[in-house]
Amino acid sequence: MAADTEPLEILLHLPLLAEDKNVPYVFVPSKQALGRACGVTRPVIACSVTSNEASQLKSQIQQLKDAIEKLLI
Repeated sequence: MAADTEPLEILLHLPLLAEDKNVPYVFVPSKQALGRACGVTRPVIACSVTSNEASQLKSQIQQLKDAIEKLLI
């Protein structure tokens, strides 16, 4: 989620949902940077990362998830 979202209130329900479902989340400083990371030229205020069992990125996604969970402790 982008921390520079205006108004920030349009995002603030997402952390509550994520915590309720035990899903790790992070805020990034810039919606422009988040958009670039998503591969688009427009600003993005929120995105999700998902994988399936056959994904070649499954191990990398799991490592990222583990790193995020360590930050929350």
